[in-house]
Amino acid sequence: QVQLEESGGGLVQAGGSLRLSCAASRSVFSINAMGWYRQAPGKERELVAAINGGGTTHYTDSVKGRFTISRDNAKNKVYLQMNSLKPEDTATYYCVAPPLKPSYWGQGTQVTVSS
Repeated sequence: QVQLEESGGGLVQAGGSLRLSCAASRSVFSINAMGWYRQAPGKERELVAAINGGGTTHYTDSVKGRFTISRDNAKNKVYLQMNSLKPEDTATYYCVAPPLKPSYWGQGTQVTVSS
């Protein structure tokens, strides 16, 4: 079993930045690939970013160049740095493992971007 806990969400103005953190209950290294999903009201969940054990990353087109996913295996943490935030980035963000067919989900952290 793996428990994931997100933090770092909040309210920010358009153009601002936030850094989300995900703390895993066991070695992130052993989990291998991890990712971040988001879900906005009335919309389906979408995979925003993913990172594998080797550090290879993937981003959905709408966040490329603005978001950066990273991991710290020593701290069992995964991060999502979000820059140049837009109102359409408003959503609940979830840390997941593995990213393609998640077996584990965090409880989510709310990100609200005001215009």
